[in-house]
Amino acid sequence: LEQMLTCQACLSHSKSLSEEENLKLFGKCNNPNGHGHNYKVVVTVRGEIDPVSGMVMNLADLKGHMQEAIMEPLDHKNLDKDVPYFSEVVSTTENIAVFIWDSLQRLLPQGMLYKVQVHETEQNVVVYKGEERIGK
Repeated sequence: LEQMLTCQACLSHSKSLSEEENLKLFGKCNNPNGHGHNYKVVVTVRGEIDPVSGMVMNLADLKGHMQEAIMEPLDHKNLDKDVPYFSEVVSTTENIAVFIWDSLQRLLPQGMLYKVQVHETEQNVVVYKGEERIGK
């Protein structure tokens, strides 16, 4: 199931780095005041097919979970200012994928969430499957 997400994200500026380091790392996208993006989020679930419904999960239920976990906290928001998670975490597409994964994990049955894809552009796509994060 896909959802379109519009938000402003710093996305290319880390409070932990100097101005020169931010410019070197993020290049022309570096902007301490943030910039907006329209993301496409694709969520994949897996599980046994229910013999009665013929579905792994009712798509209306999944859409409701995506509304709660993705759209309500992130859509049309300044991630760095409006979403507490990103006050301490750089709002890169990678970290947005982790946030979405963690948020959906709390709503879906254990083991059902398989993959979260966040498309920043047609060429820039992050795929996250809940892998253990380095440094945690």
